[in-house]
Amino acid sequence: MISGVLKTIALFFAASATIFAQKDSENQKRNLEQMLSAAVPFAEQMLKTHGEFYPYGATMNSEGKISSVGGYTGSEHPKSTEVIGLLKAGFRRDAEAGKIRACALVYDIRTVPPGKTQKMDAVAVDLDHRGSMSIVVVYPYVIAGDKTVKFNESYAVKGKNEIFPD
Repeated sequence: MISGVLKTIALFFAASATIFAQKDSENQKRNLEQMLSAAVPFAEQMLKTHGEFYPYGATMNSEGKISSVGGYTGSEHPKSTEVIGLLKAGFRRDAEAGKIRACALVYDIRTVPPGKTQKMDAVAVDLDHRGSMSIVVVYPYVIAGDKTVKFNESYAVKGKNEIFPD
């Protein structure tokens, strides 16, 4: 799956070069590829083991170290939207304090992938970089009866750029 990640993100960046016209865009792209490679395998592991997962994240500090991040709302079975809100608030706080250069938010969604007509399950990864680069990479998947996870072709869309202040 990770090799498809790099292909998807490379195609997205090539197609959107004018959107992200910064002198540091190659470094930002490399940072976000590292974030994807670090964050996505846990979703695949959780889907294989449990068939689902709570939202989680990862951050990259100014030295390039990647750390996993979870969100605890105080509830044993929180709503995903509450965990996502908590993680985004923490990312924004760390971004404003200059503690992180990039972050990834990983969560489960239902979506209609390009070329399809019906909704399917997918892993979504919101990637944000302090250089104003923001994308969402989506990995549609199906869990077979033997609990194997089959990922379909991934795709990427422009993100909301809501973590790092301008």
